[in-house]
Amino acid sequence: MRDARPEDHPSSTREILQRHGLRAKKSWGQNFLVDARVQERIVAAATLSHDDVVVEIGAGLGALTRRLVAQAGQTIAIEHDGELAKLLEQELGPSPGLRIERADALVFDFAEAARAAGRPLVVVGNLPFQIASPLLFAITDAAAEGQVIGRAILMVQKEFAQRMLAAPGSKVYGRLSVMVQQQAEGEILFHVGPGAFHPRPSVTSTVLRLRPRRTPLAPVRDPAHFARVVKQAFSARRKMLRRALEPLGGAEAAGRALVQAGIEGTRRAEELSLAEFARLADAFGPVLADDATPEK
Repeated sequence: MRDARPEDHPSSTREILQRHGLRAKKSWGQNFLVDARVQERIVAAATLSHDDVVVEIGAGLGALTRRLVAQAGQTIAIEHDGELAKLLEQELGPSPGLRIERADALVFDFAEAARAAGRPLVVVGNLPFQIASPLLFAITDAAAEGQVIGRAILMVQKEFAQRMLAAPGSKVYGRLSVMVQQQAEGEILFHVGPGAFHPRPSVTSTVLRLRPRRTPLAPVRDPAHFARVVKQAFSARRKMLRRALEPLGGAEAAGRALVQAGIEGTRRAEELSLAEFARLADAFGPVLADDATPEK
């Protein structure tokens, strides 16, 4: 698959930053997408209509925002950086189809936005590497069986995308793989080379599509128990499961749960399918129900 090529005139991005006396903040992971063709492909992948409400995560300088506003009924542009939020207001001006929110996407209320829209949201965004994992969990947790988020078109680092969609037994299969695939179907659309950004990053990015599942891929009695068992299993991924799961209730409880789930205790977390994690979580249910420690 060929990487997307950079735009012909990336200087416009630098000019906008200079006009507002700003520069990309490395500590925030700010790399602005300047390739017009990549922007067009992302918007096309979102398959928007004028009935759609889009939530854009990390609107940045507004290049993608403009395209979303032209295609969707309403665009909610979330930008955590106060200086960039002010820039967006000045550059894009008032628009009936645009709402700019200075907010942290990690605490944005997707459910409330979907209720106000009267329909599932379309989420679009370039996720900074530093917060990509918690943002993915926030999006999948908010998915609510497709009633809150209908689909998401996201750009992440290529290695991160591979981890999200990895199969059991893969070296990169982990907690992220299990929790995302349990709640959503994922599909890699295309890759984006470093030259498509300003400043130029040192990694290749990947654009992917996520569609929340109507029901979890592996049926479980308690999603919180499932999340806790998966987290614990991968927190000690080099250990055999009978050892890795001991903190959930002791060696005896771990042994009983593994036997009940039909899983050998000598296996390791990266070998288990989602269905096996579901059986294991259900087997641990009585133990976890007695433990009120919240999942974090």
